[in-house]
Amino acid sequence: MQVSVKVSALKELIGRELGPSSWILIDQKRINDFADVTEDHQWIHVNPERCAAESPFKTTIAHGYLTLSLIPGLLNQILKIEDAARLINFGANKIRFQSAVPVNSKVRVRQKVVSVENKRVLGQLMTSEITVDIEGQEKPALIIEMLSLIA
Repeated sequence: MQVSVKVSALKELIGRELGPSSWILIDQKRINDFADVTEDHQWIHVNPERCAAESPFKTTIAHGYLTLSLIPGLLNQILKIEDAARLINFGANKIRFQSAVPVNSKVRVRQKVVSVENKRVLGQLMTSEITVDIEGQEKPALIIEMLSLIA
């Protein structure tokens, strides 16, 4: 379910968990396409035969940064800031990759707003804890403390 708020009401979201988003499939085509774009063709991502023989996962796994890159699009499903003129990725305080994402897994995101600070001319700096879940697994793929500048 998407939550819709105005910039002036962002502080009301502090401590609240939003989401989850819908599930998104991480198939081999998506992994291969990401490998092509980033020029990261490490065998553990793109070589199913070698993975079956040598990988502890026995299958290919998504790049950690592929999983990370899906967050902005999935967040759009769970939070809409109605009157924002701009929303800028301002960085991250901490990223922890918790579990590998095997090929053909599905992932989704949940967001918990940690803080909202007024940055005068720049707008509101929102810190969120984003969790990327893997369908059927207890341990998440990753947790990131993400910073967003909203005006």
